[in-house]
Amino acid sequence: QVILEESGGGLVQTGDSLRLSCAFSGRPFSNYAMGWFRQAPGKEREFVAAIDRPGTRTYYADFVRGRFTISRDNAKKTVNLQMILMKPEDTAVYYCAACAYYTGGTSPSHYNYWGQGTEVTVSS
Repeated sequence: QVILEESGGGLVQTGDSLRLSCAFSGRPFSNYAMGWFRQAPGKEREFVAAIDRPGTRTYYADFVRGRFTISRDNAKKTVNLQMILMKPEDTAVYYCAACAYYTGGTSPSHYNYWGQGTEVTVSS
C-alpha cells in the first residue's frame, strides 16, 4: 500500500512563490511516475504536472508552464512542486498522485494512489 502525504500549502499573495512537497512510503518509490493535480471549489480535478520514474522527463499543463516546476528525489522518496508568480486562479487543493503503469499521465484515472491534499490560497 502506497501512502502519500502532501505538505507546504498555505495562504500567499499574487506573485508570491510556494513549494509543495509530497512524501511517499509503502513501496519502492522509483517504480512510480508521479503527478500533481489540483481541484478548485466547484470544479473538477485537473492535471498540473507529472514526472517520470528517474526524474528526467517532466510534463506540464499549459496554464502552469513556466511558472511551476516538478521535481523528485528518489533517495528521499519525495516529489516537489515549486510554484512562482502565483495567481488567484491557482487557488485549489493540490494533490500528489502515484502512477504504476503510465508516464506523464494527465488524467486522474491514470493514477493509482492519492494523497489527502494540501490547500493553497492565493489572494489578489
